[in-house]
Amino acid sequence: MNALQPALHPVTGRTDSAGRLTDADPRLLDLIGRAGGAIGQVVAIPEIAALDRLARRLGIAIARSIVVADGDDDIELEVRAEPDADGVLLEIGGWRPRPAWRNATAAEHRDGDFVAVEADWVWEADAALRLTHLTLDAGARYGFDAAAMLGQPLVKLFALAEDREGGFPILGAVAAQMRFDGQEAELRGTARKVRLSADPRIDARGHFAGFVGAVQMLCEGCAAAAGAPDGAFPDGFGVRLDRSLRRPLERIIANASSMSAEVEGPLAESYAGYADDIASAGRHLLGLVDDLVDLEAIEDEDFSVAVERIDLADVARRAAGLLSVRAAEGNVRVDRPAADEDLPATGEFRRALQVLVNLIGNAVRYSPTGGMVWVRVERDGDRACVIVADQGKGVAPRDQALIFEKFGRVDPGEIGGSGLGLYISRRLARAMGGDISVDSAPGQGARFVFTLPAR
Repeated sequence: MNALQPALHPVTGRTDSAGRLTDADPRLLDLIGRAGGAIGQVVAIPEIAALDRLARRLGIAIARSIVVADGDDDIELEVRAEPDADGVLLEIGGWRPRPAWRNATAAEHRDGDFVAVEADWVWEADAALRLTHLTLDAGARYGFDAAAMLGQPLVKLFALAEDREGGFPILGAVAAQMRFDGQEAELRGTARKVRLSADPRIDARGHFAGFVGAVQMLCEGCAAAAGAPDGAFPDGFGVRLDRSLRRPLERIIANASSMSAEVEGPLAESYAGYADDIASAGRHLLGLVDDLVDLEAIEDEDFSVAVERIDLADVARRAAGLLSVRAAEGNVRVDRPAADEDLPATGEFRRALQVLVNLIGNAVRYSPTGGMVWVRVERDGDRACVIVADQGKGVAPRDQALIFEKFGRVDPGEIGGSGLGLYISRRLARAMGGDISVDSAPGQGARFVFTLPAR
């Protein structure tokens, strides 16, 4: 029987003192089976498993309304978990179908996830266009009381301007429940010109729930279409990218990792694999965000590094330690400098560590299973040197300049990496008065040398 068919009475199930399912009515067992569970296992529906654990821990009956996934649909259930001497009795009613959440505009506006990247600051409003969120420091920076604006109509903060056709893009977007761009306005009481854009928010029932929006400040006398020079990032792009994407990506990674580890109960093997893939993709995207933030920083004409007294051998040991888990997962051994070795140098500790994490991380990535990465330190005249050598596939002489170029990749189809790591690392090394060089040949591994001024 399909779980979405209406039921006239609740169904029941029972778990033992360890939370394992011992008995269940056919309808409940059918739902649990589709989630990858079975008799004798912990309940495979995380929401029900959580109530089961809570009832056992508190020793009292717990009743909750929950929503669970069943294929492409969602089901509202009324769950009552009552503990007794043998375990927990589950009574489950409701079984009301509801459409699964879908963002109707996602396919049309995939760039909407990056709305805040274009922004000097961001705002959110509910379906009645009352402000529910503003970037914390926006008021102080642009001359209005951000806290006082929360809960107020959007037009109390923005005086909207007509477009060339005499219309207001935001009003058309409200009517159509769709994205809008190019709504020009003025910050009330400041005479500052702004341009608004936003993506609609759709709630779990598919209803319009407001907007998530961006504000772009317009300078006096600037052409509306003015942009960054060809090939350059807009000012502040990296910072806005980091601010907009870091927290969502970290939540995606954390939740997907929890699903993969089956923290809330068992999952079908395919779903656990999907969750692991999502977490890996999230880490890759977070690494790309880090690279783009660093790229913008090092290409700023005001970029500088601190001049510190550091022990380059200690930095190398720390970098190798940070990569120990990744190396173990790939069955690669990292031979780091001995604990009693030191190599006094001048540079910025944080940036030197970043360079070595990138070099050793690359060596681990390209090493074969069972391979070895050597990290050695030595002094060469007035240079302090860290050598990172691996047993990977090597780099042909004709490609050795390419790998240090921005977005330079020998094999663009290769999985992993952004083509920015070595470019950023060499720029950082040179900013600290050092350099990075490579000595390699196809099939003979690679040997990278990172140098800084010796003390």
